[in-house]
Amino acid sequence: MKIAFIAGTSGLIGMQLLHQILKNKQYDYVLSVGRRKLALKHGKLIQLEGDLSELEFWDWEHQINSQSLGGEYHDLVGALASKKAQLIGFCSLGTTIKTAGSKEAFYAVDHDLVLAYAKWVKKMGGRKFLVVSSMGADSKSSIFYNQVKGKTEEDLMELEFDQLSIVRPSILLGNRSEFRLGEQVASILMRPLIWLKLLKNYRPIYDYQVAKSMVYLSLTPQNQHLKIYSSGDLQELSKK
Repeated sequence: MKIAFIAGTSGLIGMQLLHQILKNKQYDYVLSVGRRKLALKHGKLIQLEGDLSELEFWDWEHQINSQSLGGEYHDLVGALASKKAQLIGFCSLGTTIKTAGSKEAFYAVDHDLVLAYAKWVKKMGGRKFLVVSSMGADSKSSIFYNQVKGKTEEDLMELEFDQLSIVRPSILLGNRSEFRLGEQVASILMRPLIWLKLLKNYRPIYDYQVAKSMVYLSLTPQNQHLKIYSSGDLQELSKK
């Protein structure tokens, strides 16, 4: 039984990830983990909700069973409890300092919640973990955003997943639920790079390209314990 765990499904890449995994026949179930449930129904989708900072204390069995009117999730719960399922974690959690309200609040989401979720996935038996980071991630950067992303990457590496895939997209194109002026301006200015096929690691990339690449990587055996994928890599992988 192959099960995908996803956190961050309400975001730009997360929503694309959810849709692409739901339609992928290799995945039997998708468990979306978040603060609230999405207004979405699907036979393979199970939604768990609560405070992500308290994720390790969630009664996930009760949450799954409460959605099983005829006991159809009995085998799923058994496979998770016995760690016999093939569990793959996807993470696209993230915010902005403006939305979070402060640097401390931003760090609590982009670092602390990501690490808490990753630790839980591993505790549940997950051996593969794929996470959305950012171009320029560097714990030693003078830019706070890049510094946090880099620190998060380093701490994820210490969890020693069998396979850790870190994806670093450049400016994202897609239909965001929130308006981000800086990204809008940058995407307009840099969009010609797409048409001219220049600077593939810096030109904007579509949300579905990132999601498609991550799904492909999750199903493809890797010969490296850790791999970091640039935006250019993701554009090439999305063609497969």
